[in-house]
Amino acid sequence: MNIVIYLVLITTVLASGSLVFLIRRDDQKMLKLLLAFSGAFLIGISFLVLVPEVFSKATPLVGLFVLLGFLIQLVLELITEGAEHGHKHVHTEGERAAPWLLLTGLCIHAFLEGMPLVSRFATEIQHSLVLGIVIHNIPISLTLMGLFLHYGCKPSRAFLYLGVFAVMTPLGSLAGQVIESSIVASMDTFFTYSMAVVIGIFLHVSTSILFETEEHHKYNLQKFLTVCTGLLVAYLVSLIAH
Repeated sequence: MNIVIYLVLITTVLASGSLVFLIRRDDQKMLKLLLAFSGAFLIGISFLVLVPEVFSKATPLVGLFVLLGFLIQLVLELITEGAEHGHKHVHTEGERAAPWLLLTGLCIHAFLEGMPLVSRFATEIQHSLVLGIVIHNIPISLTLMGLFLHYGCKPSRAFLYLGVFAVMTPLGSLAGQVIESSIVASMDTFFTYSMAVVIGIFLHVSTSILFETEEHHKYNLQKFLTVCTGLLVAYLVSLIAH
């Protein structure tokens, strides 16, 4: 795996977290548009690139692993309360344990997303997955950074905790590389299943974003156009991937 990809994954998280200082805390319009774009892009890249790649292989029960990823994300949201799709709500000052639980859940989420990033998959498929993770991590990083600051962390310490989240996807990829190099038999099957789990995670997150990004489940024209743009970008990426 190219070290440049790891650097991109880490720096985009840190840069996205920095945006919290440029966006007014009470102005949620930009975050909602970003969420709409990321949700549309995730579901687009899932169906146009990742799902065809996984189901093109004669791997039994792969659909069950997609459902497993969906279920894993559902369980993780008991901890994160929806931060993966920008809907973590701030509680009272007395609930200072919440960000640590949130960080733990998001780290597990990011680690799992990184596991399929290994040489067993074609470079174009890897890059599509990386792009999906990068776009997906922008609203997560904003939410996480904002919550740490709200709960009293100094900016330097908040960035340190954000850095922990930033390295989780590369660590997941490194774990996948270790597994790939230490086990010879049936590795294509293993990584097909790991990609299927990530697809399930993406589908849960993206559908949650698209259905919850606006109150009362309504979209105005601006959000509709943003969703269409996200789908269009995903389609263009799928053309490159194939």
